[in-house]
Amino acid sequence: MLEVFIFATLNGLVTGLLLFMLASGLTLIFSMMGVLNFAHASFYMLGAYVAYSISVHLGFWTGLILAPLLVGMLGALVERYALRRVHQAGHVAELVFTFGLAFLIEEAVQFFWGPDTKNYQSPDLLDFPLFTLFGQEFSAYRGFMIAISVAIFVGLYYVLTRSRVGLIIQAAITHPHTVANLGHNVPLIFMGVFGVGTALAGLAGVIAGPVLTTFPGMALVLGSIVFVIVVIGGLGSLEGAFIASLMIGLLQSYAIASDLGVPDLLSWLGLEFARDHPLNDLWTLTLPQIAPILPFLLLVLVLIFRPTGLMGNREQ
Repeated sequence: MLEVFIFATLNGLVTGLLLFMLASGLTLIFSMMGVLNFAHASFYMLGAYVAYSISVHLGFWTGLILAPLLVGMLGALVERYALRRVHQAGHVAELVFTFGLAFLIEEAVQFFWGPDTKNYQSPDLLDFPLFTLFGQEFSAYRGFMIAISVAIFVGLYYVLTRSRVGLIIQAAITHPHTVANLGHNVPLIFMGVFGVGTALAGLAGVIAGPVLTTFPGMALVLGSIVFVIVVIGGLGSLEGAFIASLMIGLLQSYAIASDLGVPDLLSWLGLEFARDHPLNDLWTLTLPQIAPILPFLLLVLVLIFRPTGLMGNREQ
């Protein structure tokens, strides 16, 4: 039982920190620009595919460096030549534009790379067990994923709260005219923020591709979960996104590792239903079966009791 708990915790941390790596870019874009980018998960998928293509010729580590840069440059160009013009029409137009962009990227990925799953492998340098507990191995690559995610959180938190750059960025969203009068190029700041946010999504794709497999539907798998994380954590809150990511990762991991279910709860309550009961299927559900919907149940509870999110301080 102890070994199940330990490895469920480790797997939950890996999943949660991977989700944070993806959600951090979306949080950065929303907190600085007020844009909920529906195409964010598509940039994540694009990062995995670009890194795969680079790794085939130049190796994993080159892809790790170049793919996020290329995806970030693409994101910056999207903001400069498309989203900036749509922004003038309001938030609804932005949402529709990014929603359409997500479909466009998905179709482009299938056009250039095909519909099949790609054999994107983790580097040989990290192909060894980091440690062994109870006869089970924890791979070095998963430890690498944890280290990268924590580094991103620490780096972003420092830049946004302790550096001069972060102060200028935050001032640009609330007082753009004042910042412009001080000699700063506000449109360039917004373009840079959107580029960095999409680059973080691309980096998440590079890291996740070898573990979660690289295929055209990978954006759909995590796309909705990312928005759940951002809302639970509090729109625009980096700390909230970090906490919510860990909560969801651990919650799903514990549920999958558990063999408990509704029958155990009914037994504990002293209730029993006949096998021919109309809701018999409901009474036989187990935690592993409902694990995929647990984040959405958590979202409903948070919206009921704290609509601003865990770390949110105002209605968005």
